[in-house]
Amino acid sequence: MLGAGSWGTTLAGMLGDRATTVLWSRRPELAARIASQGRNPDYVRDLALPASLSATGILEESVTGADLVVMAVPSHGFRSVLAAAAPHLTRATPVLSVTKGVEQGTLKRMTEVVAEVAPGHPRAVLTGPNLAEEVGLGHPTASVVAACDPDGNDAADLAAELQHLFSTDSFRVYTNPDLRGCELAGSVKNVMAIASGIADGMGFGANTRAALITRGLAELTRLGVALGGHSHTFAGLAGMGDLVATCMSERSRNRWVGEQLGRGRTIADITAETRMVAEGVRTSQAVVELGGRAGVDTPIACEVVAVIHEGKHARQALASLMARVMKAELHGIT
Repeated sequence: MLGAGSWGTTLAGMLGDRATTVLWSRRPELAARIASQGRNPDYVRDLALPASLSATGILEESVTGADLVVMAVPSHGFRSVLAAAAPHLTRATPVLSVTKGVEQGTLKRMTEVVAEVAPGHPRAVLTGPNLAEEVGLGHPTASVVAACDPDGNDAADLAAELQHLFSTDSFRVYTNPDLRGCELAGSVKNVMAIASGIADGMGFGANTRAALITRGLAELTRLGVALGGHSHTFAGLAGMGDLVATCMSERSRNRWVGEQLGRGRTIADITAETRMVAEGVRTSQAVVELGGRAGVDTPIACEVVAVIHEGKHARQALASLMARVMKAELHGIT
C-alpha cells in the first residue's frame, strides 16, 4: 500500500488481517510511529491498525515480492512514486489505483500513468462513495472495481479477484468493465463537491445543494461519455454514488475546501492549514481542459477554477451560473 494518508491507511488496515500487507509512507518518521503505535497519528488517529500490518519508509522494501501494489498517493505524486517503485516490482504484478485525480499537464488518468511508467503490468481502479473515516468505523458502504490487462483489454478475472480481496461484511465491492468511466467519475466529482461546498459556505440550503448535485452529475456524465466512458457508470457507484457522498458529507475534504471558499477565504490560507489533499483543487483545471479538448461545456468546473485559481468571488461565480442562457434540461428528447 503506497501512501499512508487517510485512505491508504484505512485500506491497509482493512487488508492487514486478511493478507500480508505493508504500508509505505514517504515520511520515514511517520512510518516509524505507525509501526510503534499501531495507529496513524497524522491522518486517522482513532483507527486501530492490526498488529499484522507492517509500516515502512523504504519504498523498495514495501514492493519487492508483492503480489499487488495499491497506489494511494495524491495524483501530483503518483508518477514519481510509481517510477521509483517500478524497477522493484515483480513482473506482471497488478497495480491498483485508489487515487481520484487527473495528472496535471498530461491530463492523464492514473491508470494511463501506470501504463506509461510500469508497462507490462495489469492495472485497475477501486472507487466509489468511500469516505475513509466511515469505512474505518465499519459503516456499511459499497465500491466498484474495474481492471484491464497490460494491453488495455478488460480483465474480468483480475477485477473478480480484487472484488473478493477487498469485500468485507461492511464493504461491498461490485465489478464494472468500464475502467475509463470509473476513473473519470471519481476525479470529476471532486470538482463538483467543491462547488457544493461553496454553496454551503455561502449559507444556502438543500435546494441549492440538490441543484448543484443534479447539474454536476449531468456535467460529469457529458464529459465522461465524450471521453469514452459508459453512461451507466455515471449513474452508478463511481458516479452518482460518490458524487452524493462527497457533496454532502462534512467529512469530505473537497466539500470542506469549497465551504471555506464560500466563506470568503483564499485557497492559499485553506490549504496551508491542513495535511489532507483535496484532489478537486488541482483536478478542476484539468477537467476544464479535458472539456475543451472534447468540445464539452463544463460550466460548474469553469466557475470552480475561476474561484480557486483566478480570484473570482464565490457570489460572482454563482451569478454567472444562474445567468447562463436558458435551455432545455434534456437534449434530444421530444
